Amino acid sequence: MPKSLVLRAAAITAATALVLVGAAGSASAHVTVSSPDAKPGGYAKLVFRVPSESDTASTTKLVVTLPKDHPFAHVGAQVKDGWKVVKTTEKLPQAVKVGDVTLTEAITTITWTAQAGGVPPNDFDEFGLSVGKLPEGVDSLDFPAVQTYSDGEVVKWQQVAKDASDKPEHPAPSLKLATAITPVAATTEDKGGSSDTLARVLGGAGLLLGLVGLGLGLRAGRTRKVTP
Repeated sequence: MPKSLVLRAAAITAATALVLVGAAGSASAHVTVSSPDAKPGGYAKLVFRVPSESDTASTTKLVVTLPKDHPFAHVGAQVKDGWKVVKTTEKLPQAVKVGDVTLTEAITTITWTAQAGGVPPNDFDEFGLSVGKLPEGVDSLDFPAVQTYSDGEVVKWQQVAKDASDKPEHPAPSLKLATAITPVAATTEDKGGSSDTLARVLGGAGLLLGLVGLGLGLRAGRTRKVTP
C-alpha cells in the first residue's frame, strides 16, 4: 500500500477516535442514575453520579425528585460525611397502592446539601438511595435533578427524551428497569463470552494455518515429482 494512503488512513482513524472520546466525555458529564439490583416489584439501591462540570466551582447541593406517579413505600437516603440530607414528604393527588400498602402521601424529593467543600471542580461523587417497591409493568423511571454550584450556578437535569433518537442537552437521570442486571451477572457473562470468543478465534486461526500448511506441502510434493 502506498505510504500516502497509510498516512491518510492513520489520520482518519485518529480523528475518529478523538470524536468518540469527546462524545463519551460529554455524555459522562451528565448527572446519571444506575442500580446494581433494580428489578420490577423489588427493592433496589439507586446510585446518582454527580460530576462537577466546572474548573472553579464545586457542587454544593443536589435535589432529586422521585416519581409521583409511581411512588415508593420505602425511601432510605445515604448518609454522607460533610453532607446534610433532607427527605420531603408530599400528599399525593390520589391514593396509590404499592404492594400491600396504600399510599396517600410519599417522599417526593431528597436534598443533599454540603456542609463544607462539596464536590470539587472537575471531580465527581455518588449519592445513594434505597427504595422500594419498584413498579411492575414499567420500562423506566425518570428522576429529575437540580445541581447547585458554589458560585451560584444552577443546572436543572429535567429534560425527558421523547424517543431513542432524542438527545436533550440536560437529560433527567433515567433508570431502565427491564434491562437492569447485577454486576456479578454482568461480569460472569462478559468473562464467559470473552473466553468463548477467544477460543473460537484461536481455533479458526489454527484450522486456517493447518490448511495453508497442507496446501504448501502438497504443492512442494508435486514440484519435486515434476523436477527431473
